[in-house]
Amino acid sequence: MTHEQLFTNGITQAWHGKLEFGPLIELAAQLEAANQTPLAIVLYQTWLQRTASPYAYAAHFNLALALANAGDNAAAESAYRKAIEIYPDFLQPRLNLGMLYERLGQFERALDEWRWVEQNGKPGVADNASLILMALNHLGRLLENRKDFAQASHYLTRSLALDPQQPDALHHWVHLRQKQCLWPVYADLPGVTLEAMHDATSALAMLSVSDDPAAQLAAAHRFVAKKVNSQVAPLTQRKAYGHQRLRIAYLSSDFCLHPVSMLMAELFELHDRARFEVYGYCWSPEDGSAMRQRVISAMDQFHRIHALDDASAARLIRSHEIDILVDLQGQTSGARANLLAYRPAPIQITYLGLPATTGLPSIDYVIADRFLIPEDTALFYSEKPLYMPDIYQVSDRQRQISARPSRASCGLPEDAFVFCSLNNNYKYTPEVFDCWMRILQRCPGSVLWLLSDNSWAEENLRKEAALRGVDTQRILFAGRVAPENYLARYACADLFLDTFPFNAGTTANDALWAGLPILTYCGRTFAARMAGALLTAAQLDELITYNLQDYEDKAVAIASDAGVSCRRYREHLVQVKEKGVLFDTPRFARNLEDRLCELVAAL
Repeated sequence: MTHEQLFTNGITQAWHGKLEFGPLIELAAQLEAANQTPLAIVLYQTWLQRTASPYAYAAHFNLALALANAGDNAAAESAYRKAIEIYPDFLQPRLNLGMLYERLGQFERALDEWRWVEQNGKPGVADNASLILMALNHLGRLLENRKDFAQASHYLTRSLALDPQQPDALHHWVHLRQKQCLWPVYADLPGVTLEAMHDATSALAMLSVSDDPAAQLAAAHRFVAKKVNSQVAPLTQRKAYGHQRLRIAYLSSDFCLHPVSMLMAELFELHDRARFEVYGYCWSPEDGSAMRQRVISAMDQFHRIHALDDASAARLIRSHEIDILVDLQGQTSGARANLLAYRPAPIQITYLGLPATTGLPSIDYVIADRFLIPEDTALFYSEKPLYMPDIYQVSDRQRQISARPSRASCGLPEDAFVFCSLNNNYKYTPEVFDCWMRILQRCPGSVLWLLSDNSWAEENLRKEAALRGVDTQRILFAGRVAPENYLARYACADLFLDTFPFNAGTTANDALWAGLPILTYCGRTFAARMAGALLTAAQLDELITYNLQDYEDKAVAIASDAGVSCRRYREHLVQVKEKGVLFDTPRFARNLEDRLCELVAAL
C-alpha cells in the first residue's frame, strides 16, 4: 500500500472518529519517515478535531513536533501550549518549547520554560527524572552561552548532584570554574572522582590544566571517541584534481569579529590568485562587523553552510573540488568535526582554532614552526607538523591602533610599574597567580592589570590576592573595548606577563604589534609555546623563561631597572614591526603557498 493510500485510509477513519490513538501515531510516524510531514500534520489535526480521547494531550504534542519539523514555529508553539493546557504536569512540551524559543532567539522565554520543569517536575514520576536533568543541562548550557557563569554553574551542580555520571555536564562544569577563577578547578563534587573530572575535561579546558602533551592528546582522543563518527565513507581519495590554480578553502564559525579572523584577514587578501582560488565555508554569526565583511570580500567564493547538515556540507565542498581544506576550528566551540570526517578534500589541515592536537583522524597536517612543535614532541600530535620557516602564526598588518589613552582614563596610577595580562580569565591558574603576587610583593608600588572578563572572576581574583597578602587595590581590571582601543591600551602598560600552561596567542601577537614586551614561561605543549614562538621570531629570546622561578626573577629585574629594559624592548619592537619576519604577512603567505603546493605535488 502506498503512503497516499495509507493516508487516505487513515484520514477517512480519523474523520469518522474511528482511528485509535496507537494506529494514529504509527501512521503519522510512517508519513514523516517518508518525508510526508504535511500529511502527518493534516492527519493529526483531523484526528484532534473529530476524536474525543484521553490522549489528546499527546496528539497535540506530536502535532507540535511535526509542525516544528516543518518550520511552522508559531503553530508548533500553539500546539505545545494546548498539550500543556490539557495536561499541566506534562513536562516534555515545556522542554521543547524552551528549545523552540532558543532557536527563535527568545532566550528569557526559553529559560523560563526550563526553570518551570526544574522547579515543578516530580523526580519520582516516570520519565520525569531524565527530563529534569535535561532542563538543568539546558539551563547550564544557555546561561554559559549568555555569560551568566554563576547561574550556569548552579544548575550544572544541581544536575550532577542528581546524576554524577554525566561527562558532558561535567566538562562544562570544569570549564565554568576556570572561567570564574574558582580554584581549585577540580573541586569536591559528591559522587565524582578526580579521575572522572580529568577524563571529562575538554581538549580546550585541558590547555589550562596540563603542560603534558600526552594528556592533551588523550583528551583529544576522548573527544573523537565520543563525538566523531569516523566510520563514514570518505568523499575523496589522496589524489590531486590537476587544477591549474589550486583551490584552498577555509572552514570556520569565526568569520566575524573574532581573534581567528583578526589574525587571518590579510592572508585571505594576499593569496596569489595566479596560483590559488580561495574559498570560504562558514556557519558564523552575522554580527554586522567590518571584519566579517572584509573576510567575505577577500574570498573568491564564500558559502554559508549553517543550514546544511554535516554530510550535505561535506558534499558541497567535495562538489567544488577543493584541493586543500584548512579547518580553523579544531575542537573549539562550534566545531563540525563530523563534517571533516567525510574528508571532502584530499588534504585537510588544522590551523589556529585549537592550539593543540585535534586527535581527528581526518586531519592530515597542523601548521607549525620548529619552536612551537619541536620534532621530538611531534609524536604527541595526531597530525603531521607542516613546518613554516619563520613563524607559525600569521598577522594582520591592517590592525588600527587608536591614540594612546591616558593612564588615568584606564584607571591606572601614573607613576606605577604596570604589569598586565589581558588574557581570557580561564587561562589564569593558581600557580601562576601565586607567582604574580610574589612579583608584586617584590616590586613595591607596582600594579597588575588584568582583563575584566566577568564579574565572578574579578571578585575571586581579588579574594585570591587578599589571601596572598596583596592589597586588592593593586589588582586592576580592564573591560572589553573595540579592537583599536584595546590595542591602544598596551601603551599604558610596561610588561605583559604571560599565562601558563595556556600562553597568550592572538593576545601576544596584539601586544607585540602594539610595542609591548612579553615575558613568557615556556613549556612542552603547543599552547605553552605560542608566545615563545613569537618572541623567537622577534629575536627576543631573552624574554623566554623555562621555569616559574626564572620567570618571577626576570619580571622583578625588568621592573627594577628604572625602565631601561622596557625602553630597549619597545625600540626593538619598532624595528621588528618595520623589518622583521614576525609581522611580514606577504612573506608568510608566499611561504605557506609554497608548502601547500608541495603537499599537492606529492599526492
